[in-house]
Amino acid sequence: MKTWSISAGRIFGVELRIHVTFLILLAFIWVTEWPDQGLAGGGRGLALVGIVFAAVMLHELGHALAALQAGVAIDAILLLPLGGIAITDGSALSPGRPAAPAASTRLGLLGWRSREIRIALAGPLLSLAAGGFAAVMILAVAPEIRLWERPFLTSSNLLRALVWANLGVGLLNLLPAYPLDAGHVLRALLARRLEFARATRRAVFVGQIAAMLLMLGGFLLLARDRTSGMWLVMTGVFLSMAAQLEERTLIFHSVLQNVRLEDVMLTDFSTLSPADTLEDALAKAVHTLQDDFPVVRGSDMVGIVSRHRIVDALRADGNAYVQSVMTRVFDVAARGESLASIFRRITSQGLTIVPVVEQGRLVGIVTLQNLTHSMGLLAESRRLRQAERELDL
Repeated sequence: MKTWSISAGRIFGVELRIHVTFLILLAFIWVTEWPDQGLAGGGRGLALVGIVFAAVMLHELGHALAALQAGVAIDAILLLPLGGIAITDGSALSPGRPAAPAASTRLGLLGWRSREIRIALAGPLLSLAAGGFAAVMILAVAPEIRLWERPFLTSSNLLRALVWANLGVGLLNLLPAYPLDAGHVLRALLARRLEFARATRRAVFVGQIAAMLLMLGGFLLLARDRTSGMWLVMTGVFLSMAAQLEERTLIFHSVLQNVRLEDVMLTDFSTLSPADTLEDALAKAVHTLQDDFPVVRGSDMVGIVSRHRIVDALRADGNAYVQSVMTRVFDVAARGESLASIFRRITSQGLTIVPVVEQGRLVGIVTLQNLTHSMGLLAESRRLRQAERELDL
């Protein structure tokens, strides 16, 4: 998420991040507007991207408010030109939506489906309401804007673009193509007879088909209406990218829930003794890639110390013993815990290392670096196995 996005602050305690696809949108608008407006189109193109961004923000605000009312906590939202992807409890989930119910009781499933549908429809309703309100105001004050004249989204008429950016986001998300909002409604309906992961994969497949149809329709339209055709192609491209991102999110979430720490923990690691001097500890740190070290006395773990803490202490006070700088309060985990559990603890508490113990004995460690690396490899492995199964079918 952070690799392909930049932070845009917080709203209602929810972090907002802008996906790099907005840069693709900016480049697309610049290229399409350049032949008609030249250099002057640059600033107006940037303004048009701002209008689209504001429309997406308003759309996601509808989801966030509906989620808040439904008691679903959202930590962050990743904004794309078609909508957003919510991040909750350290796990990437669908745009503004709750996770699937932990218990498969009929009441739990009904409650989840109801929340899924309510939250999914809140975004399009707010977008359509905003676009309709803007249209009424513009028609009353400036009827010469000609709202129904093509192209609908153009930097040469930003007021018309304001109306159609909101209407477009709202109408587009009523397509039953995952990860669009109506696609989430489709997923909720499919989950009546399929398990959650399979229902999501079916909805993603529908989304990919819809993306290809949009791109094909755009190419066919290019000869008659170049601007509208290009917008249709770009919409298909963005939808395809979003569907792929959601598919990877599903696989990543599956890894978090189903893989145990014993499958990914580091068993070959270095430890320090509280009686080691800081100079000796630094000499040991030179020969390992670890940034954090368990401090062990006999068979008991008594603390944690980081490479940076050792260096800082040596610079400030000179040589001393590890026990004088180690952290004596630390979290531990059991080898049978899921990655989801430990990932939430690491991200929420800012931990960099979690020792894994069995019957009071240190048997492994988990660091944020090795956890992220292992989850990426496991997710890719599951994606490849899933692709092989689909080819066999």
